[in-house]
Amino acid sequence: MQPDEPETDNDQGRGTGSGPSSVSSGALCRVLALDVGERRIGVAMSDAAGLLAAPLTTLKAEPRARALNQIVALVTEHAVDEIVVGLPLTMSGEVGPQAQVVQSFAADLEAALGRKVQLFDERLTSVVAEQMLRDLGVKPEKRKACIDEVAASIILQDYLDHIRQRTAAGGQSDGESAR
Repeated sequence: MQPDEPETDNDQGRGTGSGPSSVSSGALCRVLALDVGERRIGVAMSDAAGLLAAPLTTLKAEPRARALNQIVALVTEHAVDEIVVGLPLTMSGEVGPQAQVVQSFAADLEAALGRKVQLFDERLTSVVAEQMLRDLGVKPEKRKACIDEVAASIILQDYLDHIRQRTAAGGQSDGESAR
């Protein structure tokens, strides 16, 4: 995990990388996504085919070691093939202070898991999640409890769709994102 500026695609402003993604290979692939915040971490998981995202849970972000252990346990329990962490770039696509915190968390998670973690541009997912919950009539006091895992599911669905779209367009898969 390197804290340098992300490369971006020209088509969607998403990060690019060179590693193959199991999602794009057409193989069955369970993907876990994280929306890492200062207080909470939203967790979402794909179906076994790697097509659809669903909210899973919300974890406390601190202490970090406990959060990392809980994520490692989820990855093991659900036989996760790929892990995606939402990278909160600024609106201009820059790596700001919050994105640096997330990059550090992702690096720690890679060390804890012993495998690569993908970073994926997640601009505005919390805003979209908040609006979606409001539109569904979820009461404000209940929104706070589930907004992070809904945001994680939006990140994951965007990631899954992006990988499939790139593969369908004949482009190379991008198993690594927003580095």
